Amino acid sequence: MSFASADDAADAADGSQETRTLRGTLPTGSPDFVYVPVEVPAGVREIKVAYTYDRPAVPAGTAGNALDIGIFDERGTDLGGRGFRGWSGGARTEFFLRADDATPGYIPGPVREGTWHIALGPYTVAPQGLSYEITVTLTYGEPGRTVPPKYPPSRARGRGRAWYRGDCHLHSWYSDGRRTPAEIAALARAAGLDFINSSEHNTHAAHPHWADLAGDDLLIMLGEEITTRNGHVVALGTDPGTFVDWRYRARDNRFGRFARQIRRAGGLVVPAHPHATCIGCNWKFGFGEADAVEVWNGPYTPDDEVALADWDGMLVASVREGGGGRDWIPAMGSSDAHRDPDAVGSPQTVVLADDLTREAIQEGIRAGRSYVAESKNVSVSFTATAGPGQHADIGGRLEVSPDTPVTVRAEVTGAPRCVVRFVTDQGVLFTGAPLPVAGAGVVEWRTTPSYAAYVRAELRHETAAGPLPGALAAFTNPIFLGRR
Repeated sequence: MSFASADDAADAADGSQETRTLRGTLPTGSPDFVYVPVEVPAGVREIKVAYTYDRPAVPAGTAGNALDIGIFDERGTDLGGRGFRGWSGGARTEFFLRADDATPGYIPGPVREGTWHIALGPYTVAPQGLSYEITVTLTYGEPGRTVPPKYPPSRARGRGRAWYRGDCHLHSWYSDGRRTPAEIAALARAAGLDFINSSEHNTHAAHPHWADLAGDDLLIMLGEEITTRNGHVVALGTDPGTFVDWRYRARDNRFGRFARQIRRAGGLVVPAHPHATCIGCNWKFGFGEADAVEVWNGPYTPDDEVALADWDGMLVASVREGGGGRDWIPAMGSSDAHRDPDAVGSPQTVVLADDLTREAIQEGIRAGRSYVAESKNVSVSFTATAGPGQHADIGGRLEVSPDTPVTVRAEVTGAPRCVVRFVTDQGVLFTGAPLPVAGAGVVEWRTTPSYAAYVRAELRHETAAGPLPGALAAFTNPIFLGRR
């Protein structure tokens, strides 16, 4: 797609516009990303892109058309390169960029001369193919001034070493959410959260827009949800302005490169909803690069139950003799809230941290000093003791001999009629009586390290009937028993 010659562009009146339209068809089996070059002349103040595509009827059980869109500037489309200027997936039908402003999900900045590329992502293609139409409008004139971004601070006031509540997977209108950052911040405070993490799909465009919403009572960390064709991963608490590319599959053997980028930028690597059923959502990269795993995502559903069981299997592998010494991977939970009625802070991860700072929260998550609760109303204290001075908390280890008697204790509030279960490497070995209507209670169980290599606590709602447990109200990371 070409526009005015250099001479014509130089002579263009301020505010004048040029529009071009391109049509094409993508067949089934198209590449994951198709790049449409746009030759942008000098003197352009704004670029605007609109697109449509057909949605034909398809046979039952067959995916229809879904086409994502984004844009790269004259610096190119190289994987992990500097040319990225924004992505809206399938959430918008048009967008614009200029020096002083851009559509949410896109990065403001000058529209420089050169070959730009509109990135099309055929998420699914119907058997008939996918016909699309792209309209690009250039507006000429002085470019305006790009305002340097301002970011939220990396610390809040905090309470010293304490339990802090957070939601690390949230979406605003800077990707496919429907809430503003201000609305999310207000909902986070109402949910009793101490920290949140910005995690828009495949863009860091929201990062500067959180600066005025942080405060002594709310730490706002910055990140991204990297949405690949083989699963999603949350970059948790990266440096401001960090962009992580998503254009690869597990078979490309490139994820390790971008996991390392997340860590270099000060973030944690957290595979999200690993057993979600949406196309491309199921995690297929393995967990060798994971700092934690999002076991509970939004309202508790069967895929969360599968993720919980899968994570528990990884715990068993971590304590298996001769298992290679792989450290265990802590579990998290987040709301993945997008719009009403999605509840921010349901579930939430409750972290024991030295202070309310980015680094302290991340260190608590990485160490597994955390539990997941359905709301601010639910609190869990979980410990293991074996005698005077022999004590371990969530995420810790009680280093005693194999036959030493150990008392495991869970103290719960805010969970009326829920049941406490203790889960070990053998499975569920103890289930307490339902808690009273007041929702508070203490449950204890005695074991030994030779009988249970670890113990973790689950808090389950009542279930109507049958062998399946009720939905989670909370669960903890494990306490390991015995010497290493």
